[in-house]
Amino acid sequence: MTDASSTATPEREPIRVLVVDDQELFRRGITMLLAAEPGIEVVGEAGDGIEGVELAESAAPDVVLLDVRMPRRSGIEACVEIKQAVPSAKILMLTMSDEEADLYEAVKNGASGYLLKDSSIDEVAQAVRVVADGQSLISPSMAAKLIDEFKQLAKPEREQVPGLRLTDRELQVLRFVAKGMNNREISKQLYISENTVKNHVRNILEKLQLHSRMEAVMYAVREKLFELP
Repeated sequence: MTDASSTATPEREPIRVLVVDDQELFRRGITMLLAAEPGIEVVGEAGDGIEGVELAESAAPDVVLLDVRMPRRSGIEACVEIKQAVPSAKILMLTMSDEEADLYEAVKNGASGYLLKDSSIDEVAQAVRVVADGQSLISPSMAAKLIDEFKQLAKPEREQVPGLRLTDRELQVLRFVAKGMNNREISKQLYISENTVKNHVRNILEKLQLHSRMEAVMYAVREKLFELP
């Protein structure tokens, strides 16, 4: 007879979140709401970029929520330093700024997500889970702006790898990533498993010598591998 305890699925560790925002009421509110979410643990909060970097180094969170506009050190600057100090940490910008330049700078400097502060708590909690899982997420209202920004970019300084070729399936996956879809949504569109989607994304990044999904989209648009609508 098999011991039931030996076959039980181990409980997943909670996602450790650090909240960095200079607006105290908003910061406290989002901290309380996220702490009540299943599978999420808030490990600290900070009121500016400098304190946020220091806390990230000591707490080693899985996800850092960063405001863009903060005193002493901006969220973009903090994003860069946190990625250097804690490479495993995923950065989710949560801000009032709907400026294309802020969005582009955040993505360029390693942010995995960009949400506006008018998002619901359910949307923020879901975004935390998505970026913790290694995916990217951008507010729908900002996705079109990001695509427009990509279109304006000059050719990258990086020389294209000789003989670089993405398969038709990889290009399909990349198009859906560009539309802001996560792995589950892409798997439903292409009738393939989520693991297969993950493998395609990994292959795309390896071929393009890039580090994130959003960088891959930027590269593809710059190199005219496909045209966005």
